[in-house]
Amino acid sequence: MKQFVVVGLGRFGNSVAKKLYNMGYEVLGLDRSEGRTQEAVEFTTHVIQVDATDEHALKSLGLRNFDVGIVGIGQDIQASILATLLLKDMGVPYVVAKAQNELHGKVLWKTGADRVVFPERDMGTRVANNLTTTNILDYIELAPDYSIAEITAPDFMVSKSLAKLDLRAKIGINVMAIKTGDNINVSPTADAIIKEGDILVVIGSNKSLNKVEDHKK
Repeated sequence: MKQFVVVGLGRFGNSVAKKLYNMGYEVLGLDRSEGRTQEAVEFTTHVIQVDATDEHALKSLGLRNFDVGIVGIGQDIQASILATLLLKDMGVPYVVAKAQNELHGKVLWKTGADRVVFPERDMGTRVANNLTTTNILDYIELAPDYSIAEITAPDFMVSKSLAKLDLRAKIGINVMAIKTGDNINVSPTADAIIKEGDILVVIGSNKSLNKVEDHKK
């Protein structure tokens, strides 16, 4: 079973730790705030009050034994960068770090982060897309111009096969999976028929995904 260490138990770190813990993983929570560490007792395997920029304190915790480190430190960008650097230096194989902005993200990449996330920006993108489109259920940005989206099959797709729809050529999107009720068809073949109420997991440029909303046969 994977072991996770979450550094910084603000809203982001708190949410990640709680989700991982509820999924059955071992989670060590670290925060310099006594109040936050006390609150995290209920949704972490262990929680320790510690300054994540204190190299000696972190080394004493044996963090090299953890599989994944999540740096969720909020406004203190310097502490975020230093904590990321220390986790990598101590041998944590995979480190995910939260960034406040693009510049912060670039520094985290150069510091050694294996993945950089932008919770506020990404959530803003999801909310905006969910508010302005009727078909898009969820939206994950892969790069500035490309995303994965879950969409409810629009009318023009219903009762047609993927081959007949030819979405890659006509719109520029690829269907990765089709959810029908509780069943999911991963990597559907060209003869797969889209049914009313199906949810499609698609990938493509943001421009192509936006075409789904107003595309006409």
